[in-house]
Formats: sequence, structure tokens, C-alpha cells
Amino acid sequence: MPEAVRVRRRSLARRAVGQGAPVWRMDGLLLAAVIALSVIGTLLVWSSTRTWVSNEPTGLVKKHVLNLCIGLALYSVMAVSDYRWLRRYAPFLYGVAILGLLLVITPMGSTINGHHSWIMLGGGFAVQPAELVKPALIVIMARFLVRSAEGKDRPRVVDLALCLAAAGVAAALVMLEPDLGTTMVLMVITGGVIVFAGVRKRWIVASVLLAAACGLAVWSLGLMKPYQVARFTALINPASDPRGVGYNSTQALVAIGSGELFGKGLFHGGQTTGRFVPEQHTDFIFTVAGEEFGFVGTVTVVALLGVVLLRGLRIARMCEDRFGALVAGGIVTWMAFQTLVNVGMTIGIMPITGVPLPFVSYGGTATFANMIAVGILQAIHVRERALSA
Repeated sequence: MPEAVRVRRRSLARRAVGQGAPVWRMDGLLLAAVIALSVIGTLLVWSSTRTWVSNEPTGLVKKHVLNLCIGLALYSVMAVSDYRWLRRYAPFLYGVAILGLLLVITPMGSTINGHHSWIMLGGGFAVQPAELVKPALIVIMARFLVRSAEGKDRPRVVDLALCLAAAGVAAALVMLEPDLGTTMVLMVITGGVIVFAGVRKRWIVASVLLAAACGLAVWSLGLMKPYQVARFTALINPASDPRGVGYNSTQALVAIGSGELFGKGLFHGGQTTGRFVPEQHTDFIFTVAGEEFGFVGTVTVVALLGVVLLRGLRIARMCEDRFGALVAGGIVTWMAFQTLVNVGMTIGIMPITGVPLPFVSYGGTATFANMIAVGILQAIHVRERALSA
């Protein structure tokens, strides 16, 4: 091998892992929490799918591990990159995400589990554009609000309107699938970024009233599917129809309660093995944690998710770059709301909306989006540490 090539490789290696490299400036606690959640999620996916997927003892765990590996690769790329390029290419990223949503409502879209939300890629793989809209929406809104606030104390009305328009287009396309859960997430993300931007209180109130009016209009005009309406009404009294719309909630509570303090042990959950709770490897994976790992296991999962959120909030608070702070705040809002909805619907305090638990539920596109988001948080943290060094 020529000497010049060897020198160049050594130089690249030093930049990658040498002293002062980005990898040594990452938030270790954030990364450890994400890895721990991924390991727990892998065990829960294995337990919840091993008895019914092609009669294989590993169930979907091999595919889940592959998704995690791809997600970690995306995380690594984002974590060592200068996140500021996101601001420059935000319109392009948002445009690609919207194009994906448009393709879903064409003949290219496919229906899985009652949701017309997928584009099949072949080989058993599919992409869900609605998941990729989440980070794209955060980035485009941060760009709007940063541009409007440069040299000023608060964002302008026109750019706040652009944010609402961008969110409205994305939410409308997602609602056409229909995917009520993701629509709710997009709306909450929008509110979170606007609040982090420090807009005037009267604008926040106006935005909340506008969102409430839109929700009321959707309900009044009958734009929601009957099963979506039934899920909201079942939240009030799931016991009124335990074999119908209240079935999922009732079985989820049974599964979690049966685990008691320490659980029945991995692979020993009767509710999980019998598949009494639908979609236990995705939307209802928290019930598997409750039944097999007990109260201690569920608290551990929630605590690890809390670590991710707290470290994300710290990154947002410490970031001196306004764009980075808004992006970090949007990501924390996204993760926090999905955690609240997913855990809440399994214990009967939130409607069932089909929202996965971050870093734990089985999923391809959702895993990629989550890992990209954490990679962005790490990139913001790395740059701030480099500037303060």
C-alpha cells in the first residue's frame, strides 16, 4: 500500500476517534438510555412475535435488529455531522416528506392493518412516509421561526402563519390515510415548536383555538372514521363494550395488571403468548413489558424514556444557536407526546390511536425517524461542547 494512502487513512481514523473527535463529545447518558430502550424493545418484540410469525422461534426479532442497525447507522451519520445544514436544506427535506405522503394516496400506497400509510419496497420491506414527516416538519418550522426572529425579540406573524400552513398540509395528508395518531403528534409538535420559539401568548392562545376549531369541525362534519370516533368514546367507559370498542383497553389493563411487581418472566406472559391484546409488538408493546417484567419493568422503561427527554431538554436549553434550540425542543415535544399517548392508552387514560412507543416498539420507518432525531440532538450537543471548549 502506498505511503500516502496509509497516511491518509491514519488521518481519517484520528479525526473519527482521536482526541477531540465528535464521538468523545457526545452525550453518553442519552446514548446509553437509547441503547437500553432498544435492547428492552428487542426482547419484548421477540417475546410478542415468536409464537405466530412463520412458526419461527425468533419471530420478527431478526428484522427488528436489522432495523435497529440501520437506525444506528443513520444516528451515527447525523451525530457527527454539522446539524446546521438542516436549515439550508429544510425546504427540500419537507418537500420530499410531503411527496411521500402524496405517493401514499396514489395507487403506489398500500394498506397494512387498516391504515393506507405505506409504500411497499419489495422483499418484505415498506416505508411509512408519515413517520419521516415528523423531523422534516420540525426542521422547516425552525427555519421559518429563526428567520423571522433574527434581529428581533419575537417571530413575525407571517412566518408563524407559514408554520401553521406547513403543519396543516402535512396533517391533512396524514389524515387522509387515515392516521389519527400521527395527525395528533404533528399538531402537538407544531404547538411545541411555536412555544419554544417564544411567540406572544395571544398568538399561542389563537393557535390553540384554531386547532380546537379544526378538531371540532372534523368531528362535526363526520370526517373521522366510525372506529376512530368509537375509540374516543370508549375512553370514557371501556367496560360498556368489553368485547367491542373497549376490548383493546380492557385486555391491555388485564395484561399489565397480571404482571404485578416483578412480572411473570420473559416468554411467560399468558396474555402475550395468547395474543389477547392486538398489535402487542407495536402499539401495545408496553403491555408486554407490564406482564412479563411487572411494575419494575414498566417503571424502568418510563424512567429511561424520561432520561431521553430530560437530556433533550438540557440540550435545547444549553444551545446558543436558536435554530438548534428550536429543533431540539421540537424533538423533545414529539418524543414526550408519543410516550404519553402510547403508555396512556395501555392504562386507559388516553384514546387508542396507534402511536408506537419510541425506541421500544417494532417498526422500520419509525425506528429510523427516532434514531435520526436522537442523532440530531447529539449533533447539537457536540457542536455546543466544541464551542465551549
